[in-house]
Amino acid sequence: MTTRRLLLGLAAGTALAGPAAAQGEWPARSIRMISPFPPGGAADLLARALAEELTPLLRQSVVVENRTGAGGSVGTEATVRAAPDGYTLVMGSTGPLAINPALQRLSYDPERDLVPIALVAAVASVLVVHPSVNARTLADLLALARAEPGRLNYGSSGIGSAQHLFSELVKQQANVDITHVPYRGTGPAMVDTVGGRLTMMFDTTPTALPHIRDGRVRPLAVTSARRDPALPDVPTIGETLPGYEALGWYGILGPAGTPAAVVERMNREVNALLGRAEFRAKLAAQGVEPMAGTPAEFAALIARDRARWGEVIRRGNIRAD
Repeated sequence: MTTRRLLLGLAAGTALAGPAAAQGEWPARSIRMISPFPPGGAADLLARALAEELTPLLRQSVVVENRTGAGGSVGTEATVRAAPDGYTLVMGSTGPLAINPALQRLSYDPERDLVPIALVAAVASVLVVHPSVNARTLADLLALARAEPGRLNYGSSGIGSAQHLFSELVKQQANVDITHVPYRGTGPAMVDTVGGRLTMMFDTTPTALPHIRDGRVRPLAVTSARRDPALPDVPTIGETLPGYEALGWYGILGPAGTPAAVVERMNREVNALLGRAEFRAKLAAQGVEPMAGTPAEFAALIARDRARWGEVIRRGNIRAD
C-alpha cells in the first residue's frame, strides 16, 4: 500500500506540474531557424551568426534552414504553419513583414500569425551613381531629374524590393520622375550601374563600399538618419529631403501562440548577445547595426513600417509582377 500511494502521489504531482515542467524544459531538442532568403544575403548571414552563438547558450543546436521564394514570403509562411512550440523560428525582415502585405496576396497576416521575439539589427543603404553622371550631391541629381523627367533611371533587385521602395520614397518626397528598371537581384543591377547602363541605385553600404572605394560608383547620400561611420563624408538623404529615413531591419519571430516563456528567454539571450562587444563587432563587420529591444518594440516597428511602405506602394501605384 505504501508503494502504491507513493506511485499515485508521484503521478499526481507529475500531472499537476506537466505544463510548467514542459515549459521549463525548453529547449529539449534542436531549434530550426528559417532564413527566407538565399545563402549569402544579410538575413542569412545574421541567422547563421546568431545560430552559432545561441547554440551553446541554449545547449541545443540552432539549425538554419533556407526556405526561399516570393520575396521571403515562402519561408515566412512555413514558420506560420509550424507548431507554436518554440522549435521553429524565422529571421524576419522588412520585405516579408512590412512590404509584401501591401504588394502580394498572402495566405497569412504577419501581424496576426507571427509573434515578434527579438529585433536584431538594421542596415542602411547608400545611393550611388555612375561617375559619368553630372551630380556631386543629391540636390544636383534631383535638379537633373526635374530638368529631364523620365530620362534618368535606377535599378533595383525587383518590384517591391527595399531598393525599389527607398527610391520611390525619394521620388515621392522630391516630386521627380525617374524610371525604374527592376532586376533579378542586386548584383546584376550593380553590374549595370558600374557599366553606366543605369544612372543610379540604392545598395546596402557593405555591398557598395568596394565599388565606391574603387571609384566605379560615386556615393551621394545614405538612407539612415545619421551619417554612416563607413562613409563619414557622405550626407544623409534627410539633409536634402527633411524627414527621409529608410532602413532595412531584421529580427526573430515565431508562430502565433509561441509560449510567452520561450519569447522571454529568446529575447533575453539575443539582447545579451547584442550587448557583447565582440558580437557587436562581428555584426559591424557585416555592415549592420545591432538593434536590441523588447518584443513589444519590435511589434511596433513592424506595424509602423507596414503602414508607411503600404502608403508608398499605394501612392506609387506599384504592382507585383
